[in-house]
Amino acid sequence: MASAAAKQAPKIVSKASAGGAGAAGAGGGPPIMPLASPLMGKKKKPFLGMPAPLGYVPGLGRGATGFTTRSDIGPARDANDPVDDRHAPPGKRTVGDQMKKNQDDDDEDLNDTNYDEFNGYAGSLFSSGPYEKDDEEADAIYAALDKRMDERRKERRELREKEEIEKYRMERPKIQQQFSDLKRKLAEVSEEEWLSIPEVGDARNKRQRNPRYEKLTPVPDSFFSKHLQTGENHTTVDPLQGLGGLNTPYPGSMTPGLMTPGTGELDMRKIGQARNTLMDMRLSQVSDSVSGQTVVDPKGYLTDLNSMIPTHGGDISDIKKARLLLKSVRETNPHHPPAWIASARLEEVTGKLQVARNLIMKGTEMCPKSEDVWLEAARLQPGDTAKAVVAQAVRHLPQSVRIYIRAAELETDVRAKKRVLRKALENVSKSVRLWKTAVELEEPEDARIMLSRAVECCPTSVELWLALARLETYENARRVLNKARENIPTDRHIWITAAKLEEANGNTQMVDKIIDRAITSLRANGVEINREQWIQDAEECDKAGSVATCQAVIRAVIGIGIEEEDRKHTWMEDADSCVAHGALECARAIYAHALQVFPSKKSVWLRAAYFEKNHGTRESLEALLQRAVAHCPKAEVLWLMGAKSKWLAEDVPAARSILALAFQANPNSEEIWLAAVKLESENNEYERARRLLAKARSSAPTARVFMKSVKLEWVLGNIEAAQELCTEALKHYEDFPKLWMMRGQIEEQCENMDKAREAYNQGLKKCPHSVPLWLLLSRLEERVGQLTRARAILEKARLKNPQSPELWLESVRLEFRAGLKNIANTLMAKALQECPNSGILWAEAVFLEARPQRKTKSVDALKKCEHDPHVLLAVAKLFWSERKITKAREWFLRTVKIEPDLGDAWALFYKFELQHGTEEQQEEVRKRCENAEPRHGELWCAESKHVLNWQKKTGEILAQVASKIKNTF
Repeated sequence: MASAAAKQAPKIVSKASAGGAGAAGAGGGPPIMPLASPLMGKKKKPFLGMPAPLGYVPGLGRGATGFTTRSDIGPARDANDPVDDRHAPPGKRTVGDQMKKNQDDDDEDLNDTNYDEFNGYAGSLFSSGPYEKDDEEADAIYAALDKRMDERRKERRELREKEEIEKYRMERPKIQQQFSDLKRKLAEVSEEEWLSIPEVGDARNKRQRNPRYEKLTPVPDSFFSKHLQTGENHTTVDPLQGLGGLNTPYPGSMTPGLMTPGTGELDMRKIGQARNTLMDMRLSQVSDSVSGQTVVDPKGYLTDLNSMIPTHGGDISDIKKARLLLKSVRETNPHHPPAWIASARLEEVTGKLQVARNLIMKGTEMCPKSEDVWLEAARLQPGDTAKAVVAQAVRHLPQSVRIYIRAAELETDVRAKKRVLRKALENVSKSVRLWKTAVELEEPEDARIMLSRAVECCPTSVELWLALARLETYENARRVLNKARENIPTDRHIWITAAKLEEANGNTQMVDKIIDRAITSLRANGVEINREQWIQDAEECDKAGSVATCQAVIRAVIGIGIEEEDRKHTWMEDADSCVAHGALECARAIYAHALQVFPSKKSVWLRAAYFEKNHGTRESLEALLQRAVAHCPKAEVLWLMGAKSKWLAEDVPAARSILALAFQANPNSEEIWLAAVKLESENNEYERARRLLAKARSSAPTARVFMKSVKLEWVLGNIEAAQELCTEALKHYEDFPKLWMMRGQIEEQCENMDKAREAYNQGLKKCPHSVPLWLLLSRLEERVGQLTRARAILEKARLKNPQSPELWLESVRLEFRAGLKNIANTLMAKALQECPNSGILWAEAVFLEARPQRKTKSVDALKKCEHDPHVLLAVAKLFWSERKITKAREWFLRTVKIEPDLGDAWALFYKFELQHGTEEQQEEVRKRCENAEPRHGELWCAESKHVLNWQKKTGEILAQVASKIKNTF
């Protein structure tokens, strides 16, 4: 508009100037100069064609404003005239409505109720003013400032809100949190208890509970008889007609069979007879009237009724949609087999079996070359009809293997099956599946003949060749396998079967040659040797009893595809995998090969020795250990395992000779000295044990040797000799805490409490970080009645040894034994704060709680120490105390599996089985404990390390510890 006005302005000005000049000339005034010369008019103005500047109003400079024409505001309209928008909502459909709305929008609410002293009016005072570009920029700047300030305070605000929410939740917890412990107990509610909970009463009012049913009055027979005589359809009764009924002008117009002869009345007696006859006919279908007893099977009758209910879970409308959709697919593409199959299955699912059969048979007409359609038709049809369908399918598809297999399955007689399959093989002689199915039906001799023909027709089928080799004699089997190798030079199973064949016939020396030749031949034919597949084949040979083949395969492939530095690690993993799969001979072969490659590796010998100990015989273990000590004479543990094996076999002289050889290889070995001492002391050769210890103290003096010397004299009752040896040992090894412990315990045994206290105190000066010494001193003070001193000792111990769960546990138990349960609970809370992941503390905390809170505490303990044996043992004891026998047994088993060295777990498990288990279960626990040989545990060590029990075996200690356990929990 601005540019248009600018273009028109020069024309208007020139006309005005021309008129003005004429007037002036007529009046005789001075002439007025023209505004633009012809040269200027010809030159183009520089602003033409450019956009108008911001805020430009056309005509404002020459005063062309202040008036409005009808063209600006449009034609005048009445308030009731409709607006231009035909689809305007109610309230905006007339001109008056819109004007009123605009006026309401312009009017601002300046009421006092809308005024605030700080913020002013709620609405914007300048909302009616124009919103210009500078307003937009100012709003953007203010918004950016608000966002920046909000980000600065955001972190503190969110933290404060979080703390307020947590504080609020602590003061007013949710109902869900308040009843969390009760909800946990719902898991223990049995099905019977749940069903025995009474139902909630009926909350409906009396009228809803006892509705008054609509009363119906039967219509008399006369009404029906007269109504039928009229021959008309009446929906209402005319009240003008009296009690005489509805008279008809045409009596006797009904069928004469139901009318009394000569009258026009309905014979109700005949209707009753007809009804009885119909009922008898229906009953005769399901009953036997000869003997008067029913033959209806109630279960079968209900089953039939259930079969009438549609089994599909879909909605009726969905089924109709699917049916319509499939019909459209069939009509669009009638030669599309899946459409016919889907349609038939839909009808089958909805219970319309006959419709499904009709559909699929029509599908066979439309798609006669579709194998799937014929098979679906055979499946839906009953027996004889299915045979006819399959015969028709064979005529259309004479090369279809699946149709022949289906035809054989439909036959019930074996001879008929054979006939069908032989006919099939005449048409499809290259099908391995048909040959296999046919061979399975034959006797061994006929099967061998058929297989010989089968391998001619299918020379590339490994299964047929191997099946033929199994049925042939040794010589013929060798020939068959040689032919198989010629026809299929790339299959490893033929070579492995040949090796098995040689092993089964005693030619074990040929097995290694065959396997080596197999690797060479397969590589020559471009076959990649997959190590994992060959090891799996070896495991299968192991399980089948072909040990030599299994070992030959392992030896041939164990080193393929492995880097030299990874061999040991990989082979040990392979051996563990074979043990896990139950292939022990494979694992033995892997260990044997590894020992050939690494004859001087002690770790490999140890792994092999432990394997033989767990899965082999004593003879195999001893033979392996003899080879081991020959290759690794410096490995003390191998010598000790050999000696222990001989000792367990009660061959003491052989054990002595092994230890003598060990002495020669390791002259000053502490372990071998102590093993020799144990061997002699266990066999009551105390003088020999003393001489050995004296010799060890002179040639290889160590703290353990002195400790064993003191222990031997102590258990034999030589207290003075033990004290002298202990004093001598402490001169050399005063920082060895066990010597101080033994010295104090010997004094306690002699009732010399002061000397014992002195020994413990001296020991703590030398060994302030020995927790058992602190515990012994504390228990000594408690035993003599000095509770305060015992408490002070434990506090001092905790200062010297922070974060020591054993010291905290002893402090808690000290207070509990003194009857101060509240102090014990307080100490336990502090202990768990300092040692939050200590299993022994959590286990004790569970049983410090009252019975209702124990389960909640055990859940918390399991969250903190999920795999700690002490916590698992506490949970098992908890189930035991609640008489949940099965769960308790599961948790005991879990505990001894995680930590078999914990003697307390075995003792509690054995005690549990003595009370609730059978003799077999008790014996199993005892045997497993003897095999595990536990050494740790508070209750266990108290008995096993007692001087009176020093010669007792593991089983005896187990029974003794179990007998002293009381079910106080």
